[in-house]
Amino acid sequence: MQPTGSRIFIDKQSPKAYHALLQTSETVRATAADAGLDRTLVELVNLRVSQLNRCAYCLDLHTRAALRAGETTQRLGVLAAWRDTAVFTPQERAALALAEVVTDPSDAAAQESAYAAAREVLTDDQVSAVIWVAITINAFNRVSILSKHPVRAAAAQ
Repeated sequence: MQPTGSRIFIDKQSPKAYHALLQTSETVRATAADAGLDRTLVELVNLRVSQLNRCAYCLDLHTRAALRAGETTQRLGVLAAWRDTAVFTPQERAALALAEVVTDPSDAAAQESAYAAAREVLTDDQVSAVIWVAITINAFNRVSILSKHPVRAAAAQ
């Protein structure tokens, strides 16, 4: 896989650092599972953060992962407007709000609101896991955005 233009694929250029991020991701995925978070909720967080960061590569990757995990196309289609629909559970809504403030922590009031809402419907282990999922996908978003990882056309089915 060759870089686009003058960009280097930093994951290929610095494989030890990238493998450390992959190991972190595996640990975070296990932490989320141990906390009782469903795989679809984790993928919703991955997708919402990737939407906010405009990471096409991660959006493509995690849309496919969400579908494999059993997520519906309807919910994926309205994810960007999750506050305006009733198709998400209170736990999912709390996780999405928390993921948004992890991605853009500049609004202290929004942080407090999201954190308080999350504490009402998620356990402490789940709150921590959601934050770690959001931190990790933010890191992967930056790797892909700054490397300009391409999205390949899907094979015809």
